[in-house]
Amino acid sequence: MDLILLLKAVILGVVEGLTEFLPISSTGHLILVGDLLDFNDERGKAFEVIIQFGAILAVCWEFREKLLKVITSFSESAQSRRFVLNLLIASIPAMGLAFLFGKYIKAVLFSPIPVASAFIVGALIIFWAEGRQKKITTTSHIKTVDDLSPLDALKVGLAQCAALIPGTSRSGATIIGGMLFGLPRAVATEFSFFLAIPVIGGATAYELLKLWKAPVVFSGEFSLAIAVGFVSAFISAFVCVRWLIHYVAHHNFIPFAWYRIAFGLLVLFTAYSGLIAWSH
Repeated sequence: MDLILLLKAVILGVVEGLTEFLPISSTGHLILVGDLLDFNDERGKAFEVIIQFGAILAVCWEFREKLLKVITSFSESAQSRRFVLNLLIASIPAMGLAFLFGKYIKAVLFSPIPVASAFIVGALIIFWAEGRQKKITTTSHIKTVDDLSPLDALKVGLAQCAALIPGTSRSGATIIGGMLFGLPRAVATEFSFFLAIPVIGGATAYELLKLWKAPVVFSGEFSLAIAVGFVSAFISAFVCVRWLIHYVAHHNFIPFAWYRIAFGLLVLFTAYSGLIAWSH
């Protein structure tokens, strides 16, 4: 048993779970941490995609009552059908662009320097969005995710396209984009949780289909590492989602913007000073 491999799996699983739903980019963190752990080869990339499903299951469990209600009342409830329609509408733009340009984006932007730059740019957008939020919430008629219209969902879906740039953050793009389009912070955050289910679930399923016959991924030792990372991602994501729900009720995202700037500058400094030989 390779204990080092299992330790890497735990670390990456925790990183995935803690960062997937915060506006700080799980993909960006996984690229950077994977680079530090020397776990950024094809196995590492496959591992990162698969363990995301653990984070998605945490969301499904946290919102199981809402999801079960939607499923059981779908045929009778117009509200449930609109909720599902909104998720589909919001999912299509990013999934379509990922299908068309995913390979190019991975080849060009999946490295530490572009990620660090996206961290900083994303922080500036958070400052801008939070500066507008106070005025918007006083006049918004939207109080819950069930109040969203298909047009609202489309706007959030278009904002989510920015997350194709690693370091931007899928949750950050949907939450901050939703806020810029007039959604209250709490509603934008909750919709981002639900939107993660089809988007990340679909990406995971797509990668699994591609990797099904790859023996390096599904060998016994590596399968154990995937299981360990999966469980770590589920537990840490569950804790993070619970915490974030309470956090957004009383706080803004400014601290995350400062974190993004500090983290991005640290990566750029270590890269250009030669302290860390980041891959390119």
